[in-house]
Amino acid sequence: MSLANSEIVDILLVEDNPKDAELTIRAIKKRNLLNPIHVVEDGAEALDFIFCQGVYSGRNISRPPRVILLDLKLPKVNGLEVLQSIKSDERTRNIPVVVVTSSREDPDIAAAYSLGANSYVVKPVDFDVFVDAMSNLGLYWLLLNQQPR
Repeated sequence: MSLANSEIVDILLVEDNPKDAELTIRAIKKRNLLNPIHVVEDGAEALDFIFCQGVYSGRNISRPPRVILLDLKLPKVNGLEVLQSIKSDERTRNIPVVVVTSSREDPDIAAAYSLGANSYVVKPVDFDVFVDAMSNLGLYWLLLNQQPR
């Protein structure tokens, strides 16, 4: 997806599997949530986007995404490292980060929460359950959750 430097993004989807990314976007739009979504495919690009560096240097860091959906198993920089960078920086620590991953491993869950994840969701294997889970995530984080301004 292309992104104009000034465009506001409500959802940053960090997902290296194109099929999972496409399904997540379709699921969110199924709920008629038309919020702008930007997809990045690895942890290094996610950090560039979030911290407005590299190809995203024209973005305004004071306009963060409203929520980040973060896979853990990413190329270049893994999801836990991305999470740690987000939550340890004063400018970005209040951005809600939802870990959306296939890992049910207790150490991954514990590490994500200890680093500041706002939620941890295991990707359902069943297609319909996956679509429902992703559409519910979008509904909650974009419409129901109240964030500081």
